[in-house]
Amino acid sequence: MKKKFVTSADVAKRAGVSRSAVSRVFTPGAYVSSEVRERVLLAAEELGYRINRLAKSLLTAQSSLVAIVASRLSEPFIAAQIDALTAMLASLDLQPLLLNSGAKRDMTSIMKLVLEYRVKAVIILSGAPPEELVEQCVTSQQRTILINRESINGKGDVIRTDDHAGGGLAARHLIEAGYRNLAVVRGASNTPSQRRRAEGFIEAATKDGIAVWHWQAGEGGYKSGCDAAYAFRANGEVSGVFCTTDRIALGFLNTSRFELGLDVPKEIGIVGFDDIEEAGWPSHALTTIRQPVSSIVNAVEAILLSDELRTLAQHQIVPVELIRRQTTLSLSPSHQCA
Repeated sequence: MKKKFVTSADVAKRAGVSRSAVSRVFTPGAYVSSEVRERVLLAAEELGYRINRLAKSLLTAQSSLVAIVASRLSEPFIAAQIDALTAMLASLDLQPLLLNSGAKRDMTSIMKLVLEYRVKAVIILSGAPPEELVEQCVTSQQRTILINRESINGKGDVIRTDDHAGGGLAARHLIEAGYRNLAVVRGASNTPSQRRRAEGFIEAATKDGIAVWHWQAGEGGYKSGCDAAYAFRANGEVSGVFCTTDRIALGFLNTSRFELGLDVPKEIGIVGFDDIEEAGWPSHALTTIRQPVSSIVNAVEAILLSDELRTLAQHQIVPVELIRRQTTLSLSPSHQCA
C-alpha cells in the first residue's frame, strides 16, 4: 500500500487541537499558548510531520522557490554560478528550482512552468526568453533576473559582466607583451557575451592599427579551441590569441603545446575569459580575464532583497580584471616602466 504523507489534520488529532492551532504553531509570529505549542511539536515529531511548503505558498501567494534556468550545466563557469547562487539562496532561506533549458525543452515551456510554480523570482543564466513571456512575468509581478543576457523591451533586471572592456583588456595585454599578429576565437552560437568580448578585442586592436583574424565555429567549448589551433597553425601567421571563454582557451592551449609542439608563450600567447578553476591549475596557468562570480551573486541577492518591483530593466555592470599567468609573455621592454 502506498505510504501517505502525514498531514496537519493527523497532527491536530494526535495533539488534541484544531488544525488552525497546528497552522499557527508553524507560522512565524502567530500567537499560540506554550502548552498548545509543546503538544503540537511533540505530535509532529512523533508522526514525522513536515510542512507542505508548496501548499502553503498557494495559500499565502508567497513562494520560497527561486527558479534558475540554465543550459550546458557541466560547463565550469555555469556550474560555479549555480553553486554560488544556490548557497546564497540557502542563506536567505529560499529554495532553488533548477531548470535545464538544454534538456530537449524550449524556453517557452520552461517559462510557463516557472509561472505555474509561482516562484519568488526567476534567474536566467542562458537562452533568451520569448518577449511575451517576460511581459507575462512582469505583469504577474514575477521578478525576472537576466544574467549576461539582454533585456527585452526594457523588461526584467539585467546583470552582466563588462565583456566589451574585458576584450579590450585582452587586446592591450597581448599588444604590450609584444604580440602583433592577433586572432580572436569564439563559438558559432554567437551568444551576446562572446560577441561583446570579441567586439571589444577587435576594437582595441584596431585602435593600435592591428588587424585581427576572426575564427568562429563549433559549440564554443574545448573542441572549438582545438580546431582553432589547427586552423591557425596551418596559416602560421598568428602569434597572439584571445579566446572568448577559458574552455576554448584550454583546448587551444593543450593542442598548441602537445599536438603542435608550439612553445607557449614564446611562439604564441593565449588569453582566455572567465577564470574558471582549471585556468589557475599549474599545468595550465592560463592568462585570462576574470569575471567574479561573487559580484554577480551579490547583485542577484540585492535584487531579491529589494521590495521594489521594477518594470523597467535595471542594468548592473560587473567589472572584470586581467589575471596574468604563464600563457603570455611579460611586458615587452618598450612598454615596461623605467
